[in-house]
Amino acid sequence: MANQQKNREPIRLLLTGGGTGGHLFPAIASAQKLVDLVPGSEVMFVGTQRKMDKTSLEHYSFETKSIHCYGLKGKSIPELIKALLVLPISCLEAALIILRFKPDVVLGVGGYVTGPVVFMARLFGKKTMIHEQNSIPGLANRKLGGLVDRVCLSLPDSGSLFPKDKTSFTGNPVRKEIVLQADKCKNDSEDFVIAILGGSQGAHAVNMLVVDALCSSEMKVCTSLKVTHQTGAKDSEIVKDKYDEADVRAKVAPFFTDMAAIYEQADLVISRAGATTLSELAVMGKPAILFPYPTAADNHQEKNAEYYVHGGGAIMLNEKKITATELCDTILDLMGNKGRLQEIGKSMKKLGFPKAAENIVEVCMSLLPGQLDKN
Repeated sequence: MANQQKNREPIRLLLTGGGTGGHLFPAIASAQKLVDLVPGSEVMFVGTQRKMDKTSLEHYSFETKSIHCYGLKGKSIPELIKALLVLPISCLEAALIILRFKPDVVLGVGGYVTGPVVFMARLFGKKTMIHEQNSIPGLANRKLGGLVDRVCLSLPDSGSLFPKDKTSFTGNPVRKEIVLQADKCKNDSEDFVIAILGGSQGAHAVNMLVVDALCSSEMKVCTSLKVTHQTGAKDSEIVKDKYDEADVRAKVAPFFTDMAAIYEQADLVISRAGATTLSELAVMGKPAILFPYPTAADNHQEKNAEYYVHGGGAIMLNEKKITATELCDTILDLMGNKGRLQEIGKSMKKLGFPKAAENIVEVCMSLLPGQLDKN
């Protein structure tokens, strides 16, 4: 398929979505793959003015634009009124961007900014598609499913809410650097490294639970233990102090940018159950203990986690029902049973889609049948 795509004329792809890294990182991966497979193609990202959108994109060379837009779901009455009043402005800004960039295809990856951009693209007769990362689609994607030309799915369960003749099971793209790292992933360290990932919004309850478990007296017998803990912005100081007091070797930061290196070094990952993090863990083949975010929209994180648990690649725990002592026992059991840990990792690897970005590019190009091959 790669050689076939390289014989295609360059295209102009407009990507839209955001609000979390889980929406943006698959978009980045898809953009990277398009540029690799179809040299000369141009990509533009349209997001919001939120810090998360800007931070996630600043390390890449793609052109970016933002529009004024606010979410509708789960908002108070004043917030809902504000969002509805701004919506015509969102559509106007999206229209101007589309008219100026002249995309061949518009791809929405979720988040409320996806709605006005994809809707206006459809109104202008552009080829449109969406990608759904989660097992339960978000509001924007659910509403757009009947309008767009194609729907790409990360997990098979979400397909029931979209027209069957439009869906393609592509998997969830992970960033190029993680796919490359997965091909040579090998941790020869004698340390047992646990990586704790709270997601882009952090996870206070999980942070405290994990710290208490890893700093317990029962864990002190594990002299090989080494911790890498992504805390989110609010908890980094308190988490670092607790590890220091307990003499636990720990690298603590609000966020890490080189996730490929974090994954490579980890023997076990403790994480929320965001779709993109799970896809990255699967591509890397990393066994995981998952704590789904209990107030995630439509409980989608628990549904995400179930897919990987049923596949044998993860253990799911409820942060409200487990104690630090019980979590400590679970971790010690895995540390003491390397054979079981390896089997969980192998099962996780089987659930990965390292060619998901390539699959999405293939769907994207299929919308442009009139494009001539270069011969």
